Amino acid sequence: MKRILLFVLTNIAVMAVLSIVLSVLGVDRFLSAQGLNVGMLLVFSLVVGFTGSIISLLISKPMAKWSTGARVITQPSNASEQWLIETISRLAARAGIGMPEVAVYDGEPNAFATGAFRNEALVAVSTGLLLNMTREEVEAVLGHEIAHIANGDMVTMTLLQGVVNTFVVFLSRIVGYAVDRAISRDNNDAPGIGYTVAVLVCQVLFGLLASMIVAWFSRHREFRADAGSAQLLGSPQPMMHALARLGGMEPSHLPQSVAALGISKTAGFMELFSSHPPIEERIAALQNQR
Repeated sequence: MKRILLFVLTNIAVMAVLSIVLSVLGVDRFLSAQGLNVGMLLVFSLVVGFTGSIISLLISKPMAKWSTGARVITQPSNASEQWLIETISRLAARAGIGMPEVAVYDGEPNAFATGAFRNEALVAVSTGLLLNMTREEVEAVLGHEIAHIANGDMVTMTLLQGVVNTFVVFLSRIVGYAVDRAISRDNNDAPGIGYTVAVLVCQVLFGLLASMIVAWFSRHREFRADAGSAQLLGSPQPMMHALARLGGMEPSHLPQSVAALGISKTAGFMELFSSHPPIEERIAALQNQR
């Protein structure tokens, strides 16, 4: 489950670096030197927006391993690890995907899947999940993660993030140009301080709105992954039991880079930015499926 925030934060970091570098190189000034060139601005926005999301996707596996301290199982050292390998292998075969890397990391109950390619993904499970849940419940959680991979959620997320990034970059510069023209007192066509400040403020505000869109899609994909687990296991009951047990646990405090991709509990306004729907709603959806 731990992919989205890692993806989003890395994407934002890449976008910020690209924006700064291109501004230093004078690209912003070039785009508005003779009046705003909308066509070139759109191309610029596409390059910045999609470059960030694609780089985030390509480095998602090593970043997830590093941030959680996950240890990839190359040779099972005990019966639990052997069972884990065999279970993921069986579920991957049922889902029609290549065998993912399997990893274990220390922490309270949680799990995640990530990777740029569905046949070269990673599934990682916490020691707390293995110790505090039955094997049927763990298998349901693993089915959920395998369903994420089979559904191609990370690629879809990349495309969505690239689109919203493009709009954030494009619209923030449109607004920045308008503000700069409105407050400018000279005939200098080069963007001034008003442009720079307006772009920075708009990128933050539009970025928050974009995060809400990405979070909404993430919540939608969680329902699909739950349904996928039910299909792989032949019944929604194991996933319902797993969710019910998780609902009674306090999830681990994950590294901030992957927190939104693991088990989480949010309420109130912050639900708009939550990557996961409430557990009660997920159980109800599975009951309706049954």
